Parts: sequence; C-alpha cells; structure tokens
Amino acid sequence: MVAGSGTDLPKTMAAIGFSAPGGPDVLQVETLPLPLLRPDDLLIRVAYAGVNRPDCLQRAGVYPPPPGASPLLGLEVSGEVVAVGSEVPREMIGQFVAALTPGGGYAEYCAAHWQHCLPVPQGMLLAEAAAIPETLFTVWHNLFERGLARDGERVLVHGGTSGIGTMAIMLAKAFGMEVIVTCGDAAKCAAATRIGADLAINYRETDFAEAVMAHTAGKGVNIVLDMVSGDYVARNCKCLAEDGRHVTIAVLGGAKADINMALVMMRRLTLTGSTLRPRTDNFKSALADEIADNAWPLFADGELSPVMDMTLPLAEAAAAHARMEAGEHIGKIVLEVAGG
Repeated sequence: MVAGSGTDLPKTMAAIGFSAPGGPDVLQVETLPLPLLRPDDLLIRVAYAGVNRPDCLQRAGVYPPPPGASPLLGLEVSGEVVAVGSEVPREMIGQFVAALTPGGGYAEYCAAHWQHCLPVPQGMLLAEAAAIPETLFTVWHNLFERGLARDGERVLVHGGTSGIGTMAIMLAKAFGMEVIVTCGDAAKCAAATRIGADLAINYRETDFAEAVMAHTAGKGVNIVLDMVSGDYVARNCKCLAEDGRHVTIAVLGGAKADINMALVMMRRLTLTGSTLRPRTDNFKSALADEIADNAWPLFADGELSPVMDMTLPLAEAAAAHARMEAGEHIGKIVLEVAGG
C-alpha cells in the first residue's frame, strides 16, 4: 500500500456494525482496524456514505455480503483517496471520488476497486456524489443494457420516489423516454411529477395496469423496471407492449411469481433481471467505463443531480434505516462521516 505524501493514517477507525441481525436499533458505532487493500484497491477517507435498501436487508440478516467483501454495510461513498494498492496509479492519491463498493461504506475509511470510482467534478457536493453510484450503476445496467431502452420508448418504474426510482426518472427523461411511475400516496406522486415523471399513479387508489393502458391508449410500455416482483409480475406483463422487456432488480413483494407464459409467447416478452453486488470486478469496471462515457457527464455539468432526502451523522445510521424502511424518504438518504 502506498499512502499519500505526508499522510499519517490512523490504525483504527469508527464504523457502524452490529453483533446480530435485527431491526435498525442493532446498529452501533464500533472501533475497527482500517481495511486492508488488495493490489487494485484504493483507500478512501469517507466524507459521506449512501444508504440503500440492500443495507437494510443485510442488517436484517437476509442479504449476506458476497465472498471476500467487507462485512460492513455501505455500497457507495464519496471522499478523498489517501492510499492506493500496488496496481493503482499513484496519481489517484489526493483525488476526490464517488465509489461503488461491495461493502464497507459506513466507516471513516473504505476500500474500493480503483476502476469502480468516478471523479467528483468541481462544483459537485460530496454529499450528492455519495448518493449517486449505487443507483446510477443499477439503473444504467438494468434500464439501458438489460432493458435495451431507446429514445422514444415508454418505461414503467415502480417505487418512483425511491433512490432507484428518482434516478430512473432522471436518466430515462435525459435520454428521451416517457416515464410512468407508481407511488404510495398523493404527495409522492406530486414529487415524482416534479422530478420529471410524465404520469405518477397512486397504486393504493388505482389499478396501475389499468392506468398504464388508459394513458397509453392501449399500447402499453416497452419496459418495466420492477423492484417488487411477487404478484406484480403478472400485472406488469399486462402493461407491456409487444416485444416488451420486464427487468427485475429486487423482490420486495416476494421472490415467486405466477406468469401466463402464453401471454409471454404471444406478445414476445422478455423477462430478465440482475443483482449488482456479486458481479465480478471486471464487469463493474466495464460498467463504470460505459457510465463515465454516457451518463456521468450529465452529472458533471450539472444537467442532472440526485434527489436528496436527508443527511444524518454516521452515528445515526439506525435512524436512517428506520426512515428508509418506513418508506418516508423521497430520494437518497446519506450519512455524513467527515463532511467536506
């Protein structure tokens, strides 16, 4: 490991841990050694860490980290590079980056693969930089690579005011798509519309499949970006146009679905999905390169910026999880570690 010139790294750091799975209240501040770096890792002095649904699932004991990943929560951070592994360009030291991590973000220092980082442009707040990587990587891969989204198409996004939902709205609109979302109440529907959704459906009051077909004059949508699964899948398929693509990114409503395969055949539907965290370093590096070329410039020049819900101190990670699980948030929740 090569540390920055004049950098005197501590031997320990504050981090959020938990001794046993459970509710948000199991989270507590611990003192731990700094993470060890692999040759292609860099060490980030964390300014902010993004909070994501998989963090809550891991804390609850139903989403273990992949082999070799940090057991700590936190899939995205922003901060300053203070040390690098033997295979990382030394000029990375001193740069400020937004990083996708396989874990370890809820801490004062976090290791990340150097090719999974994006440079924080001048003028971008570090709190915003930490709120981008997980949702940007997820939405870009699933909407544009797996979903094959194209200019002029329609997309239905569930959870329109979540971190994923708000990112999907912004990216789809930036690339010329019509966006329909579902939300749980009128206030969230209004928020989704302000963010850019063409139609926001209150799923508690309206059958979203009927609303989609009415809005599209019976044509349906080209893509569904689904984080619910369960009994939503059959309803989603009713919303899809011919040659439509159904992309599953989470199973919050259950992992099993009852599907009419005759409908899939007749309408030539494609059902796909993915999880990002366990993918290989090489895959994530290639994805980061594509994002750097196609999407990151939109954030770098200020055309797009993440929808921010709330910033809480690292020590209040439990409150952040409680807010997310209550569904109170609109956009991204981030934890302030060192500020900046």
